[in-house]
Amino acid sequence: MSRSGRDPGERLKTAKKRTASSARWLTRQLNDPYVKRAKDEGYRSRAAYKLAELDDRFALLKGAKAVVDLGIAPGGWAQIVAKRAPGAAIVGIDLLPVDPLPGVTLFQMDFMADEAPGLLTEALGRAPDLVLSDMAANTVGHKQTDHLRTMGLVEAAADFAIAALAPGGAFVAKVLAGGTDPVLLALLKRHFAAVKHAKPPASRKGSSEWYVIAQGFKGV
Repeated sequence: MSRSGRDPGERLKTAKKRTASSARWLTRQLNDPYVKRAKDEGYRSRAAYKLAELDDRFALLKGAKAVVDLGIAPGGWAQIVAKRAPGAAIVGIDLLPVDPLPGVTLFQMDFMADEAPGLLTEALGRAPDLVLSDMAANTVGHKQTDHLRTMGLVEAAADFAIAALAPGGAFVAKVLAGGTDPVLLALLKRHFAAVKHAKPPASRKGSSEWYVIAQGFKGV
């Protein structure tokens, strides 16, 4: 037996029927301490710790009363919001189905649909204090195309945040290696008092993801 208590021979046998890439993914998941911790602590994904670590550093959820979660599936970020900002109104949207979460209003639809922003703000019932975006486009394997597709979602999320946020609010979005596009970065700096990039420890070292954190919304 391995030190983790798993039988490595059994793990390899299971992997025989998988592609090489899926076998690597499975092995990585089995050996990822954040995956085990999320399971033990009842979080739906290891991504919950990314938001928790960003909150530890930037106090994003301090005093938050209304939060929009873009790309909410499977719900780990919303679980952190609910734990650290008890009573906050939370509205989330994703193309993927999400199992119900207590106190969270869910929309299964494309955030890029024309009616989506209005539905989110209407369901929230007030201007959000915080807009979170963990959205990323499905990859096609072409680095430049994947980057452009994901940054398009970041730009849409930023536009929504600037239109919807209450004064003093914050915006957090997943970006890729290299950070935020210069034009978008300039837009954020124009509307927020502070804009920074961070890679929380829960982000895998080999991952290209970073997060842009914009705080102190100054208004339109």
